[in-house]
Amino acid sequence: MLRINDRISIPLAEFQFDVSRSGGPGGQNVNKVNSKVLLRWIPATSPSLPEPVRARLLLALANRLTREGELLVSSQRTRDQSRNLADCLAKVRELILAAATPPKIRRPSRPTHASKIRRVEAKGRRSATKQLRRKPETD
Repeated sequence: MLRINDRISIPLAEFQFDVSRSGGPGGQNVNKVNSKVLLRWIPATSPSLPEPVRARLLLALANRLTREGELLVSSQRTRDQSRNLADCLAKVRELILAAATPPKIRRPSRPTHASKIRRVEAKGRRSATKQLRRKPETD
């Protein structure tokens, strides 16, 4: 069971794990051991995700999903297959946690009176500077 927070947990049966030979650290052993882990998961059909979290997650992962709607997460960070599997699950957990927090509603603010005055004064200074650069008028 992958626990995301106190309300969301995903059974490991929803994930599909593929292992293969990894690049990276391992010396001669790297040619013999399947330590790279590729995690496959279809978030659109996951019954474990609440609907608003699923919608935000699919929107955030739109560029990372395959045509079939699978999320692919791989890890070959360590020499150990079990640690790479845990790393894949941690990556998925971070993605879901980011989607689980609803975005803050933007409340438009208004400029303060002092900032309006500073803006008008700065405009006046720029205008005066540019007027001094002009050629003198001849009548």
